[in-house]
Amino acid sequence: MKKRLTLLWLLAPYVLYLGALPLVDRVHPTVLGLPFLFFWLLLATLLTPAAVFLAWRGDRKRGRA
Repeated sequence: MKKRLTLLWLLAPYVLYLGALPLVDRVHPTVLGLPFLFFWLLLATLLTPAAVFLAWRGDRKRGRA
C-alpha cells in the first residue's frame, strides 16, 4: 500500500477544533475585538477548506482523483 501523506492535511481541522480546544478555552484575551475562543473557532473554520484543498491537490498530483 502506497503512502498517502497528503491526507494528513485532513487531520488539521480535527486538531484545530478538538485537539487544541482545552488550550484555547479563554475569554479575556481578545483578538480583533473577539474573545479568543470565538476567534480560534473562526480561524479553524476558515482554514478547514484550505486543508481539504491541499489534501485533494496532493491526491490529484499522484493520479488518484
